[in-house]
Amino acid sequence: MLAAIGVKHVDDLFRDVPRKEMRKEPADIALQKGELEVERIIAGYANQNQPAGAGPFFLGAGIYNHHIPSTVDYIIQRSEFLTAYTPYQPEIAQGTLQVIFEYQSMICQLTGMDIANASLYDGATSLAEAALMAMRLTGRSKVAVHGDLHPHYHQVLGTYLTGHEAHGFADTLNAEAACLVVQYPDFRGEIPDLKKLRAECDKIDAKLVVVVTEIVALGLLPAPVEADIVCGEGQSLGLPMSYGGPHLGIFACREAYLRQMPGRLCGETVDADGRKSYVLTLSTREQHIRRDKATSNICTNQGLCALAFTVHLSLLGEAGFKHLAQLNHERACALADAVAKVSGIKVKNKTFFNEFAVELPYNAKEFVAMAADMEFIAGYALEGNELLLAATEMTTDDDIKALCLLLAGYRP
Repeated sequence: MLAAIGVKHVDDLFRDVPRKEMRKEPADIALQKGELEVERIIAGYANQNQPAGAGPFFLGAGIYNHHIPSTVDYIIQRSEFLTAYTPYQPEIAQGTLQVIFEYQSMICQLTGMDIANASLYDGATSLAEAALMAMRLTGRSKVAVHGDLHPHYHQVLGTYLTGHEAHGFADTLNAEAACLVVQYPDFRGEIPDLKKLRAECDKIDAKLVVVVTEIVALGLLPAPVEADIVCGEGQSLGLPMSYGGPHLGIFACREAYLRQMPGRLCGETVDADGRKSYVLTLSTREQHIRRDKATSNICTNQGLCALAFTVHLSLLGEAGFKHLAQLNHERACALADAVAKVSGIKVKNKTFFNEFAVELPYNAKEFVAMAADMEFIAGYALEGNELLLAATEMTTDDDIKALCLLLAGYRP
């Protein structure tokens, strides 16, 4: 087998793994345990975690602590949803297909785009697919990034680009750039001027890719209609944080780019008797086995996660979604006003939705670590003395007061 793939030793298969990360001997774990013993050990590990509801929680950075109505979990566990498989046979998957169609419609309404797909894996891979799509549309090989893009998204995008010869990041928005990527709001919570960026892209005929990691922000901010492609993360509606996943990649674009869109698309039609029905209209990887002619290697969508998103947004409705966004912004404003009164603390942002950066008079990572020891999740430590704070509808006045006391009383 090694000879067939052109390597001499099995270790050659792991050459991309950093040497320092490679184990030189087996992990120090028991070779066997009974089921009861294993359950006790795993429960012990789980009890070392600090869940969001156990104390004040100000961590955001791409995944947000929102309330999920109990109705969402009840509906998505109904047998017709929970057991449904990939809807290749529309005649027996009408419920699943209808949910996908409604999900797509909601994403179009939120983003201001013409077309949305049936979802992708998560926000980071959704961005990577958007960049590859922009390259196909323009015939260019570089990606330009504006402002503060989530570092994990930047890393995933870089990983995707390494698999394509001559593709990579552009230092500036120039004639080699297929697209300009901008996060809205950005990683530090600032809200970029999309109209200005649209004008810059038009000068060199590049595509504008807008990334949204906090979908609730679109209940208050203008829809990013200036974009050619809108992608990002839908976790904030219907999905728990779950230590990072599974989550929901959203993807929408202008109708003119439909044939270059990754993933799959559900469409509405009529059956032989004239009744409304739903089918998979587009499936870009298989394209029913076109292989190298396929526009994307994405082979599925996050069906159950998209269902949870759709159920939650349906329960909120338009007025409820806007109210949720307003609550988030109000909580963030209350937090910003309170921490700004703490001696030595400076709020860095000029604009924000529900997340912003502050400058501390001491090291942020050390402060966050100290707070965690006190069962207090005090935000996301940035470089040096900067701390990223997020507030949602789950953030109470008591939480804010406790954070301010901790900030004021901490001594390195």
